[in-house]
Amino acid sequence: MRGYRERLTVPASYWVLGFITMVTFASFVWAGFSVAIAIAAYVILVGGPGVALFAWGNATIVVGDGELRAGRARLPLAQTGHVQALDAEATAKLRGPLADPAAFMLIRPYLRRAVYVEVAGEHPARPYWLVGTRNAEALASAIDASRPQARAGDASIA
Repeated sequence: MRGYRERLTVPASYWVLGFITMVTFASFVWAGFSVAIAIAAYVILVGGPGVALFAWGNATIVVGDGELRAGRARLPLAQTGHVQALDAEATAKLRGPLADPAAFMLIRPYLRRAVYVEVAGEHPARPYWLVGTRNAEALASAIDASRPQARAGDASIA
């Protein structure tokens, strides 16, 4: 049973603007060269960023089976502490000036909100996870609802 699933797809505007820009660059490269060079320029300059955007938007967030999966990383829900849905301002602070270099972050520039997940335990390798999402409240509540035991009295960080 899965409590939450989200794929962090790249917005359509990134695809459109990237396509227009790369087609323009490939046309500049083609100017004065053979058709073979033109084909290579279009394949490399249009196809390469297309593959990169697809891979970048392929990250998924899944809460279920007793763990939180963000991209390839996994965190057992039994090891989670305080969970909080952050607004855009708090997310920007934790991404930038207040960020801990040891924290795990799955963030994208097109996602303004995130969920803060404290990693509980004796000596965690990562003090917290910051997971960008389109629906922060739903992700935070799915994590809270899927934990083996409820933790009461969490303090706010924002």
